[in-house]
Amino acid sequence: MPTPQPLAAWLRLTLTPGVGPALQRQLLAAFGLPEQIYAAGQSAIAAVVGAPAARTLLDYQATPAIDLALEWASQSGNAVLTLGDADYPAALLEIPDPPVLLYVKGDPAMLARPSIAVVGARSATPQGEANAEAFATALSLAGLTIVSGLALGIDGAAHRGGLAGPGSTVAVIGTGADRIYPARNAALARRIAEAGALVSEFPLGTAPLAHNFPRRNRLIAGLARGVLVVEAALQSGSLITARLATDCGREVFAIPGSIHSPVARGCHQLIRDGAKLVESAADILEELRLEQPEAAPALDSEPPAVVGEEARVLAALGHDPVDLDTLVHRISLTPEALYAILLTLELEGRVARLPGGRLQRL
Repeated sequence: MPTPQPLAAWLRLTLTPGVGPALQRQLLAAFGLPEQIYAAGQSAIAAVVGAPAARTLLDYQATPAIDLALEWASQSGNAVLTLGDADYPAALLEIPDPPVLLYVKGDPAMLARPSIAVVGARSATPQGEANAEAFATALSLAGLTIVSGLALGIDGAAHRGGLAGPGSTVAVIGTGADRIYPARNAALARRIAEAGALVSEFPLGTAPLAHNFPRRNRLIAGLARGVLVVEAALQSGSLITARLATDCGREVFAIPGSIHSPVARGCHQLIRDGAKLVESAADILEELRLEQPEAAPALDSEPPAVVGEEARVLAALGHDPVDLDTLVHRISLTPEALYAILLTLELEGRVARLPGGRLQRL
């Protein structure tokens, strides 16, 4: 049997069905590089991973999939990093199960930069998305790369904030690197590939399978120096990411929210469990012992002050989500007049409508 070429051998090893990442790492630990695994012979391989896996490993060729990956990697802007490469991100070597291969679309050097993960709910509130983007922008301006998962809601807002500063952003995805999910973030993904990096441990063509997304969370946590959770329900992937971050010695930060908000309860639980409550990006930079940018970016223009009835409605709204009936009871306005004022405030970007007919001040 001819000895496979270097990258082709790595691809063959990782594409072999029934030989998962744990067995792949066992083989690499025992024999060294993939070429040496294949040269060792069936008996030697079977002594490490058993006879069935040894037969599968040596019988499987995966030529079309290998050719596809080699062609993809040869294209400008694409790269495949192996566990044996000098450019493999050192931070991932600190986690218990580093991926044997990483498919990168964009700049692989982004994976080695100081970074922080920003994660949270897909069904985020408008204020939560605004917070995520503002924190990510400030942290990117301070030089940190923003790592997130390209999901809707908080992830997308975090990536947009990362792109606003020199730190830029890395998206760890749960599909093959040649596929984008969700489709609504396709334009954002293209921007990330141009100015940052998309990274996946899954083979090209991998569909958005549900069990892959929790698995990719360990890479989000592993790449970063800390994880900021912006909004999260009590049962959410963001809490998995936070737990994984704790397990590999990373800092965990959480933004508190309304006691009435379901997407604040996960953050509150993290804070009770020891996560650091943060109210500004400066809190995170201070904890990580990083310098703050000399000056915050100036706004193009300050929004005009709110006066009169609009100010009264905003005051009555407070800072928690509220339903319309409750708001009517708080303020002495007819429903018709209140509707008109709320419409104006919504068009001005000062109020957002939430699911269930609730309203929130921004």
